[in-house]
Amino acid sequence: MTKEGKYVIHATIRTDGNVQRKDVVGAIFGQTEGLLGEALQLRKLQRTGRIGHVDVVLHQNKGKVQGEILVSSSLDQVSTAVIGAALETIDRIGPCKAVIKVKLIENQQSAKRDHVIERGKQLLMNMVNSGVDDSKNILDEVRAVLTLDTETDFHGMTAGPMVGESDAIIIVEGRNDVRNLLKFGIKNAIATMGSGIKPELVDLAKKKKGVTAFVDGDRGGKLLLMEISGQLGKALTHVALAPQSREVEHLEGKVITKHLQQKEAASKAVTRIQSELNKEDDKSVGRGNESLVAPEHVKEWASHLEGLKKNNAIIILEDGSGTEPIGARGLATAMADSENAAGLVFAGKVNDRIFELASGAGIENVLGTSVGGVTRKGNVQAYSAEDL
Repeated sequence: MTKEGKYVIHATIRTDGNVQRKDVVGAIFGQTEGLLGEALQLRKLQRTGRIGHVDVVLHQNKGKVQGEILVSSSLDQVSTAVIGAALETIDRIGPCKAVIKVKLIENQQSAKRDHVIERGKQLLMNMVNSGVDDSKNILDEVRAVLTLDTETDFHGMTAGPMVGESDAIIIVEGRNDVRNLLKFGIKNAIATMGSGIKPELVDLAKKKKGVTAFVDGDRGGKLLLMEISGQLGKALTHVALAPQSREVEHLEGKVITKHLQQKEAASKAVTRIQSELNKEDDKSVGRGNESLVAPEHVKEWASHLEGLKKNNAIIILEDGSGTEPIGARGLATAMADSENAAGLVFAGKVNDRIFELASGAGIENVLGTSVGGVTRKGNVQAYSAEDL
């Protein structure tokens, strides 16, 4: 979506009640209509391609909603800023009070600048290889490629010269991380380049005996680790974290050596860090004292919960009917084999395993006897009997 226009408006939204994505989109178009004049009517601008898709991501927790709104724009800076300001005038969505705040308006030209830098480096190397050394007035960022006596390019990712030959590799975030490790003789690092985990990196990791993710000691580094772990799976063997709030590209040699020597097994580290992130998210969202209100179709599942043996489950099908009770041991197989599952009723506390099984089966709503402190994970929303 972010490639549709020159700018992307990033806004946060909070409501004091349950709303859906369509309610938010409807409010954006409805409540700004007539506010900005004929020239900036959002519906008209979207039809003509000047305003792109309105992307809304919402997270429900204990009867309240918070999330993010992304709006792409091909208008000029002034018009885009006015539209961003107009979003903040929306104070109600349906029956719920709402607060929308614009965090930033992102300039998409930065991606083109990155391309210019990378292409400039390639052209400069061609000049050097052909004996043409006319680089004295080239920007420092492009000139730096001349020092790459050990830096290489691996399918668009900056890497050390030994990344292909070594039995083990170190995955870091950016090219400056690779360069810092090279300064201290570490030549088997490769950068994800901050644009998602490329398939070529996944294939490379699967061929290595040891794969270590060395990430920054902040929330961004932890989130990158979750992405690496999700893509590489068991191919990721170890995890090393930079000191708290520090970045790999700025670490001294002794610090780098120390933290690589203290690396943890990936399975242990990923579980621990995922738990830390979940706690941070729970604290950030807040749990409040209100109960989560279940939708009407989930309330209708209450009859399936009555009389159901502990830790047994019933899969709700698309036509509203339920399967026969399924024991805990057979639940994973039944969920995997079910092709038209629409919901799940579970006679027990909805835990991480239930969230994972529901997510894997494409189920968005789960009704359990009780739910822990986290009521939503990914696309799965859990409700307890008290929420009916």
